[in-house]
Amino acid sequence: MNRLNGKRALVTGGTSGIGLETARQFQAEGARVAVTGTNPDTLAAARDVLGPDAVLIRADAADIAAQRTVARTVADAFGGLDVVFVNAGIAEFRPVDQWDEQGWDRSFGINLKGPFFLMQALLPVLANPASVVFNTSVNAHIGMPNSSIYAATKAGLLSLARTLSGELVGRGIRVNAVSPGPVATPLYDKFGLGAAEKQAMAASILTQVPAGRFGNPAEIAKAVVFLASDEAAFTVGAELIVDGGMTTL
Repeated sequence: MNRLNGKRALVTGGTSGIGLETARQFQAEGARVAVTGTNPDTLAAARDVLGPDAVLIRADAADIAAQRTVARTVADAFGGLDVVFVNAGIAEFRPVDQWDEQGWDRSFGINLKGPFFLMQALLPVLANPASVVFNTSVNAHIGMPNSSIYAATKAGLLSLARTLSGELVGRGIRVNAVSPGPVATPLYDKFGLGAAEKQAMAASILTQVPAGRFGNPAEIAKAVVFLASDEAAFTVGAELIVDGGMTTL
């Protein structure tokens, strides 16, 4: 339980679901942790889980200036960073004819623009060596109806993981991606669906998962811990798909 002993880690969107569980596992592996979020209630709840030593930062994942604030805050708190899990994101599903420019900009701002400018802001803060893991999605690989914008943002993020790998590996920064399949997290409560609609959506998704169940946040977090740790020191520009066989079987 010491694979990240002495490491300094940042988890964006780290106040619930996969992000919070990953931050908790980072701590269990010996890391000091900072997390970002926007909701005061979930930030307070994350404090209860992560304890007083965690650094909690309220930051809008789509705001470029906020990314610079995040970088300054972790630099002041830790002096540098060894691990980053770029996890903050939204999943909004609509038929193609129901999208508007505002919705497009919101999804791309949080899921793609924010991560890019966060990486830019963190460059002076990242150690050599350092590990960065992007949370992408199996939706980058499959043609799920109503997922056009979400899938496009995640495909862009996956591409960014690969291109930044090539650009930053010479600076000792490894960039990889974890692509979860359907995971039981509070994210699904943000779709704006009624109880019956959520149940129908979950049942439809479940038929596509050979493992016959949704994943849980701990299973994704364990994959992120591996990519963040020195065990993955020779893993660069890779995508680890954790989806119960959804894209492969």
